[in-house]
Amino acid sequence: MKTKILFPIIFLLVASLSFSQGFKEKREKVKALKVAYITEQLELTTDEAQKFWPIYNAFDDKQGELRHEKMKSILDRFKPGNVEKLSEKDASNSLIQMEKIEEDLFNLKKKFIKDLQGVISAKKIIKLKKAEEDFNRELLKQMREKRRG
Repeated sequence: MKTKILFPIIFLLVASLSFSQGFKEKREKVKALKVAYITEQLELTTDEAQKFWPIYNAFDDKQGELRHEKMKSILDRFKPGNVEKLSEKDASNSLIQMEKIEEDLFNLKKKFIKDLQGVISAKKIIKLKKAEEDFNRELLKQMREKRRG
């Protein structure tokens, strides 16, 4: 029942972010909405929240760094005309680098789940994954609607 009320409120706030705000401000507001949404969806106790959020934030920051590194390496190499210029050795090195980043992301996720298991139940870890996906899906939906409108 709470979710039915909270969803529209959260996403109206996200949709109301003005274009004049800086990217960093928008990102911080979205992050705050995500924290509120996840906290409610997981029904974290005060004790759980105090232990959960430092682990989650460290994971989220590191995951962001790895994804940024991955995108940067991909975008740099795949600019128009760059693929054709790659030697076979450079292409092979690019594949190795992309695989390494993917492996790092996978290992980071495994460590994150292991760290969370000492803080929240397995059921709440599953609920976390669903809450993140639901939040991201709704955020994308709001962004698409805002572009159309």
